[in-house]
Amino acid sequence: MTRLSLTARLWALLLLAAFLPASLSAAPFAAYVMDARNGQPIYKQNADTRLHPASLTKMMTLYMAFTAIERGQVRLDTQFLVSTNAAAEPPSKLGLRAGQRIELRYLIRAAAIKSANDAATAIGENLAGSEEAFAQQMTQMARALGMRNTNFRNAHGLTQEGHYSSAKDMTILGRHLFYDFPQYYNLFSRRSADAGIAKVSSTNRRFLDSYQGADGIKTGYTRAAGFNLTASARRGNKRLIATVFGGTSTAQRNQTMAQLLDSSFGRVPSRVRETRPRAPRLLVQRTVRRAQVEPTPAATQASPQRLVLETSDKPARANRSASTAATPQPDPLAAAVRQAQAMALTPAASNLTLASSARPSARPGATRTDALEAAVATAVASAETAQSPSLAAPVLSASLRPVPAPRARANGSLVASAQTNPGANPEDIARAVAEAVPDSGTSLSLLQSSAPKPRSETVILAAMGEGDLAEPEAVEIVSRPANSGRNWGVVLGLHRSRAAAEELLMQSALRDGATLQGARRHVADTKRGFEASFVNLTKADAQLTCERFKARANECRIVGP
Repeated sequence: MTRLSLTARLWALLLLAAFLPASLSAAPFAAYVMDARNGQPIYKQNADTRLHPASLTKMMTLYMAFTAIERGQVRLDTQFLVSTNAAAEPPSKLGLRAGQRIELRYLIRAAAIKSANDAATAIGENLAGSEEAFAQQMTQMARALGMRNTNFRNAHGLTQEGHYSSAKDMTILGRHLFYDFPQYYNLFSRRSADAGIAKVSSTNRRFLDSYQGADGIKTGYTRAAGFNLTASARRGNKRLIATVFGGTSTAQRNQTMAQLLDSSFGRVPSRVRETRPRAPRLLVQRTVRRAQVEPTPAATQASPQRLVLETSDKPARANRSASTAATPQPDPLAAAVRQAQAMALTPAASNLTLASSARPSARPGATRTDALEAAVATAVASAETAQSPSLAAPVLSASLRPVPAPRARANGSLVASAQTNPGANPEDIARAVAEAVPDSGTSLSLLQSSAPKPRSETVILAAMGEGDLAEPEAVEIVSRPANSGRNWGVVLGLHRSRAAAEELLMQSALRDGATLQGARRHVADTKRGFEASFVNLTKADAQLTCERFKARANECRIVGP
């Protein structure tokens, strides 16, 4: 029995030795090392080869989550709903249940530290509505970050056709995580964290503990991809970011990464000019439209304003059968006006039409119309005094409702005398009427009224609310380039609290409003404190701002593009 069992073990070892190299060589090897300070490559091998990224995919999932938080779409305490699809993801997983609600902060910790597939899927589905839509957004963001050999099909990184990336692209993504979201970057150096329903341990703790200066970032493994790792490490002023694809084991992958970093640290200079990566350029067009009002003929065509005066209807005759007390007394003023109109009108004319043009010169022998002209002049003068918005309103109201004159017995005799004597001079009639009517503020005098004011020759046409008479402007589309020269900023030092940093930024913006008008305030939560800064400045504004701060004995540092 002992010899048989020994023989069986030997055959098992031989078979394992025969098949092990083939399985380990299934995943191609690739590596890329970058100087994080300026993005320059230090070492590369198959760096642009499209390979399976495995759980390195979650680096982009977390980048999208951080972006959504900074844009205000979600918050760390937002409750995300776990779908059946997310709960059914294979390990590694947090253990989420379908229908469960959990805060986003716990999903981020589980995806970053434990590399939980169910947590990554829940993040993608809640941010974009579905995992497919989220994968499309991840690919678009990858293009915006300069990742040319990357295409995503899911949020967790499990092997799927059409889901690939490269060692160079994942190193670029790691650099963006470090610079774009420094307030969240310390998450990648944690050995463990509370994920709400469980405490999770880091899948990268072995490399973090074994390599001096390592502070992240992410591990990944599938059979098709092998053992992958994107790591970041710092020594003095130097910082490197590197990616390894296709390791044969965790130990071999970590050892290869350590050798690459050691050799690269010795090849880079201690001091170089730091060049931060550019923010992702998303394709967004800003359009400005101007209001447009179509002109109408009423507003654009000048038409003469005409004033039409018509005689008022004759008052109804009183019933003679009525009592004498109820019979109205004749109005001498109205009778005088009617007499003047009857004498001025020709037999063929039935009404009086006057235009608002200049007064025509008097014809020879037109003495019979003097009384009528005086009446019209008085009506126009009263309209100018009232400042009515309509020129015809006062005249029409005066014609429809004549102002009654004081009734006196003497007036009746004057009117009766004028009616029985058709050949009387109209001027004598008008003078008699004027003398009969007492002088009051509301009386209408035909002879003693002042001459009308000369009308201005200037004609003002109102648009009648139709809008601007100018030629309508075409729709103007203004596109602002992403890089418009305002890529400079100033850093105003570190502060103990976010409130102190924001207070300094607010006071500075109020004090130097002209220089900092287009600047954007930013507070970064770093390991040393809260860093206050103004960004989106031109180079001249940044220099001027720093000079003013230094003149007030304050700390200030210019940050270039």
